Amino acid sequence: MTSSTPPGHTPPRSIVPVVAAVVEREGRYLVGRRPAHKRHGDLWEFPGGKLEPDESWASGASRELDEELGVVVASLGATLFERRDAGSPYVIRFVETEIRGTPRPLEHSEVGWFTLDELEAMPLAPSDAAFVRHRRARAGST
Repeated sequence: MTSSTPPGHTPPRSIVPVVAAVVEREGRYLVGRRPAHKRHGDLWEFPGGKLEPDESWASGASRELDEELGVVVASLGATLFERRDAGSPYVIRFVETEIRGTPRPLEHSEVGWFTLDELEAMPLAPSDAAFVRHRRARAGST
């Protein structure tokens, strides 16, 4: 048995893959505030969640965004950033996502659209904050 997972295969459950949908419209990003009783409660995050065993990234994103926001994933694009969430088995992949429908806070306490400047000033979950810093650095270098 090797320690690496072949491309296209689901990683071992000691590592839990998480999809974070990066939905951008006119320079604003869709984020939701986590419920107070959950890990990172009351912090803002990009929508998404844990993949089920043997679930593809596209299927996981579609399921999670339907459950959390009541929207349909129109397409999944490039991976923009990936990070192991400290103190957990989660590896979060931030993926360009296009949606259809109007997002509603079905699991979040609220949802909204914010610029990168606004996101930098908001209380974000740690991996989401790291993604925003990464995105800002990339935007500053172009």
